[in-house]
Amino acid sequence: MSDEPTMKLVTNLDRTAIEAKLREIGGDAADAGLTELARMFIGIEGMPAAQIEQRVTNAIKWLANKPQHMKISAVLDLVGMNLKNLK
Repeated sequence: MSDEPTMKLVTNLDRTAIEAKLREIGGDAADAGLTELARMFIGIEGMPAAQIEQRVTNAIKWLANKPQHMKISAVLDLVGMNLKNLK
């Protein structure tokens, strides 16, 4: 059995929760020295949904070959599943 914690699958995050998760991702990225990734989530509060969606998509692609940052990728995937809730 893996020692990795299990992430609860949540598909009903609203805009406020999505923005909070993205700020969390930005902070985690900055802490990990991933400055380019952290910058993607600066100033996302109130940003149009299409721009947030593009930043999330770009971040997922950016992390695609970086398994050492699996936790950040997992939270991004969770946010990605909730993008339909942005209003």
